[in-house]
Amino acid sequence: MKDTGKHQGLRNQLVSVLQQKGITDVTVLDAIKKIPRHLFLNSSFEDYAYQDKAFPIAAGQTISQPYTVAFQSQLLKIKKEHKVLEIGTGSGYQTAVLCLMGAKVYSVERQNELFKQTSILLPKLGIRPKHLSFGDGYKGLPSYAPFDSIIVTAGAPFIPQPLMAQLKIGGRLVIPLGDEVQIMTLLIRVNATQFEKHELGEFKFVPLLVDKN
Repeated sequence: MKDTGKHQGLRNQLVSVLQQKGITDVTVLDAIKKIPRHLFLNSSFEDYAYQDKAFPIAAGQTISQPYTVAFQSQLLKIKKEHKVLEIGTGSGYQTAVLCLMGAKVYSVERQNELFKQTSILLPKLGIRPKHLSFGDGYKGLPSYAPFDSIIVTAGAPFIPQPLMAQLKIGGRLVIPLGDEVQIMTLLIRVNATQFEKHELGEFKFVPLLVDKN
């Protein structure tokens, strides 16, 4: 579990790349500067961990491109102690970014292999989400709702109704919508029944899986 000066230098370079691409939120950039992304990847990818690229992880999933992580995180406008629901824990890298931004993170993962790996890795790195769970992300976590923000880290064909219901008034839901290519979509809850919708460009994600049971 080594994190060297070389790794830190590569992270600094990555942060510069993200700034050039338009990421301005200091809390996002500081989190990315601190988190050892190489430890969330298979060791064979270590030399490439700080390139702005997605890489495969276990269970046929991917660790998102750092720009995508930063872009989604910036859209959430997180303040310290905000309750954030993350759908798709994956490698745990996005979870770590949210935690270092000061959020209380509640995360759901559909793949048991990834859930087990992340449950071990994050505490080893001193990163402690409020709650990690194995289950169906389409259902959210109603027992912990409402949330200040909700982030979905996989492509969804539609916005799950339970997630909209679990968002606080004034809260922000960030979700990539679509099949082959996704449109990054931001919903802001205006009141009990109304949401403001913003579409923010094309991205590519693995699909959000639903529990067939």
